[in-house]
Amino acid sequence: MIVANIPAKFSWRYILNFMHTRKGLLEAVVFSGGEPLLQKDLPQAIAQIREMGFKIGIHTAGSIPQRFQEILTMVDWVGFDIKDLANSCDDITQVKHSGKKNWQSLAMLLDAQVEYQCRTTIHWQLIDEDRLIKLTQKLAAMGVINYAIQFARTTIMHDKKLGHSTKAADKIAYLQARLQNILPSIIFSS
Repeated sequence: MIVANIPAKFSWRYILNFMHTRKGLLEAVVFSGGEPLLQKDLPQAIAQIREMGFKIGIHTAGSIPQRFQEILTMVDWVGFDIKDLANSCDDITQVKHSGKKNWQSLAMLLDAQVEYQCRTTIHWQLIDEDRLIKLTQKLAAMGVINYAIQFARTTIMHDKKLGHSTKAADKIAYLQARLQNILPSIIFSS
């Protein structure tokens, strides 16, 4: 289960055999990526790991809503990436309709009542304070309870146009207080 044009370091059979040796040692397996929903065999892979007795988690942005809907009944926890408001996501991801798909999948997640944490990674050149406040308001209005703001680590950026992303500590503290007034359970990490 890797990007199709990159040779696999380990076969899926090898991974399954390895997971058999982890029974009783690990409680759960988290499928992450890139974007695990891009793997057409993801539902079968989840089913195989689940049959071994492991709980299942996934980190996703919900980029393929149909596949996300298919696996929602198979997972115990979802780490769900919200890039921005639906009408601004495409600018960040550079993928057409990614915002629509992201928010469609979020609605599915909230309807499924699966444990989750929504998270947004903030780079101040991509999202400003006002949009972050609007985003938090929208999430709260939809019923999101578990939400985390992560500040981008900018030491190595794939997009060379993006520089360091910092704000003064007092501005961050003020913003955190404003966001906690909107969604009291919000958490922040660097």
